[in-house]
Amino acid sequence: MSKLFARIAGYFSNRSLAGVDKVGNRYFAKTEAIDGLMKEKRWVIFKGEEDPTSIPVEWICWLNGQRKRAPTPEEMIDLEARRERVRQNVALLKKEEEAKKAKEGITRKTTSTDKVGGPDLKSFVRQFPATSEGIVIFHKDIANMK
Repeated sequence: MSKLFARIAGYFSNRSLAGVDKVGNRYFAKTEAIDGLMKEKRWVIFKGEEDPTSIPVEWICWLNGQRKRAPTPEEMIDLEARRERVRQNVALLKKEEEAKKAKEGITRKTTSTDKVGGPDLKSFVRQFPATSEGIVIFHKDIANMK
């Protein structure tokens, strides 16, 4: 019932529609006096289920106040086209690199985890002697410190 009342009250407030994204989420802004200062409140009304992951980055920046103006539909179209070009370039570079590795005879099975590979810890550990001499010395040093 409170959501219904909030929705009805919202239609009579001085809010202004800032824009709509491609999913259908609607973004609003409202300027009001808080502690004698004029502040702008910004919020989103989700279309359907409330899923924060459906909000584009540009709208998140606007909601958080990192942007002064809301993204325009033309800007959103341009940015989406740019993202698509980047995805295509990444796919092309991956194909070229796989072809290069195959040509050189370096064929390793790679698993895609979408994480950057770290150092090879096994080869790092192998460069130290297999004895636990360092650990014993360390414990002796602690005993001498007491």
